[in-house]
Amino acid sequence: MEENIQQQQYNNDSAGDAIAIVKSLWAGRKLIIICTAVFIVLGLVAALTMVRTYTVSTTMVPQVSSSRSSSLSSLASLAGFDISSTTSGADLSPIIYPQIVSSTPFRRALIYTPLHYEKADTAVCMYTYAMEYSKPTVFGTIKKYTVGLPGTIMGALRGTKEDLVLPEDGATSDEPQPVLVSKDEEKVMETVAKNVVLTADKKEGYLTLTVVGAEPLQTAELAMKAQQLLQEEITRFRTEKAQSQLDYIQARYNEVKAEAESYQAALAAVTDRSQSMTTTRAKIERDRLQSKYSVANSIYLEMAKQLEQAKMQVKQDTPVFTVVQPVTVPSKPSNSRAKTLVIWTFFGFILGCGIVFLKGYWPKLKEMFAADEQKPADEQPKQ
Repeated sequence: MEENIQQQQYNNDSAGDAIAIVKSLWAGRKLIIICTAVFIVLGLVAALTMVRTYTVSTTMVPQVSSSRSSSLSSLASLAGFDISSTTSGADLSPIIYPQIVSSTPFRRALIYTPLHYEKADTAVCMYTYAMEYSKPTVFGTIKKYTVGLPGTIMGALRGTKEDLVLPEDGATSDEPQPVLVSKDEEKVMETVAKNVVLTADKKEGYLTLTVVGAEPLQTAELAMKAQQLLQEEITRFRTEKAQSQLDYIQARYNEVKAEAESYQAALAAVTDRSQSMTTTRAKIERDRLQSKYSVANSIYLEMAKQLEQAKMQVKQDTPVFTVVQPVTVPSKPSNSRAKTLVIWTFFGFILGCGIVFLKGYWPKLKEMFAADEQKPADEQPKQ
């Protein structure tokens, strides 16, 4: 019985608190309306001046089938080759794929890819568009001279520094050179880093490439180029060892082939000359060339087998990309002006309610804090 009474009293107190809160909000409705109206205006400005963005996503599945390896082995054995002893290409972990997209050479290749923009008559790259066609937005200008004002002042005090240039003697040498990126290129590459993102699902084994752009066609073309570059880089990583071995065998094969053909031509000439002569000298010369040709021809045949074997290995290590979700031109932007206006309006309403609530309950909170501070002093034992 006592529990029911306490529960009923608690419900009455909660209902009374809710009614008091509603009454305080109703009393401060003018402040809430003013705050909401101000944020509606700010939301309209933000919605009308916002940069429309478009999003394109494509899903790929890179795969190297083990069944294909066994079929290649069976076909090679029928031809007299043995590729079971060859080392397959290194298995590239899906964790590395996002690192490829975030690498400097990858991003630099993207910013110099010709794309079609509405403001440009012909296809221009992102770097050219950013330097010649792009203009700062209203919010970007406001942010630069408000939040980013300290950075702007520091940049003006430091002054502009000239970009580094590699020495001319190093550019002509065969040694690898460091990648040099200018300041303007770095700014455009930072935009690419935000707008081109690759996620790899290690469990399912598929890749999702998401690209954000300012125009529908430009975004789709950028996604296509990023997909193409990614496939090329993954293929290069997987087939690098096998391709290097193929190049070496191909060069050695050409040398042996030329040597065998030269011995064959020399043997044919000696044989033609010795038909009318039966001297021992001619026979010895012919036998010597025949021996050299036999050795060179056997090496040539062996190198031919190794060459076909290396070609099969490159084909085996080359991954096949299955595009599950192809690149499509987006029909509508990914950011909504109506959604932006609703968010600003809701934020203004919540802020107005918060101000009214604190304004009505702040005196009570002050009294409560003051009572809590005086209570320990009153409870101290008297001397």
